[in-house]
Amino acid sequence: MGNPDMLADIRADIAAILGPTLAQVTVTRAVVGLYFTGVALSTGTAGACTTPARPELHAACCPATDDTVLSPGSLRSRPALDLLDELHSPHPLRRAVGIACLNALADAAWQRRSHPGVELRAGVDAFDAAAIAPGEHVVLVGAFVPFLRALKRMRQPYTVLELTPAMLKPEELAHFRPAAEANAVIPKGDVVLLTGSTLLNGTLEDLLALARRDARVAVVGPTVGLLPDAFLRRGVDILGGVRITRPEAFLDVLAEGGTGHHFFGRSAERVVLRRRPP
Repeated sequence: MGNPDMLADIRADIAAILGPTLAQVTVTRAVVGLYFTGVALSTGTAGACTTPARPELHAACCPATDDTVLSPGSLRSRPALDLLDELHSPHPLRRAVGIACLNALADAAWQRRSHPGVELRAGVDAFDAAAIAPGEHVVLVGAFVPFLRALKRMRQPYTVLELTPAMLKPEELAHFRPAAEANAVIPKGDVVLLTGSTLLNGTLEDLLALARRDARVAVVGPTVGLLPDAFLRRGVDILGGVRITRPEAFLDVLAEGGTGHHFFGRSAERVVLRRRPP
């Protein structure tokens, strides 16, 4: 389960940057919200991950078992390394907590050592950063509503890979292809936009391998962390994530069922990491 190579690489990059101090980092708070899971750390940083959908949770295991979640009520003051050990758990909710912790550490690592080949831009939308030109064919992996709305407004040629057509509006169905057709669809994209939830469900690495070398590839969403190295090595040009500016306020929003509409501009900001041209 999960995406062991990608997640293990990100963890190794964090360990290399933070060094021995990583072992001293502890959890100050963790929240599993309706839409996003968040973890705040003693570094003063926080990270997020998409909360797995309820059908995925039920498919993974019986909801009454004790091992589907990570020791509720006992995470505060635990070493961050304990949560990182959940990155490859067979249970999606435990993986989500692990990825949120990983992303909180990634922010701390970026603050200590930024990447010289990457430009960080705050307050920028990843869709705009992709700089899609007229006539370019866009492959959207996941029915990400803001991107669909923008593509339709631009009258851009596009294809949406999704598990089910129920995620699309009637006027979008002509652009739908089932996720199982990724091998045929992704290589046709001049621009490939993937949601960060593919990191949680373990499909990201295989999907990235299908993109053409000349395609512009972006991975977007709060599940995307701020340490770009592992993504760059796999051909990603743009990361569109979030930087959590007020961890406690951000986690309060998640605990009360909030989503991006409630935290952007208040306790978090959009951040784009873009590969610098050679």
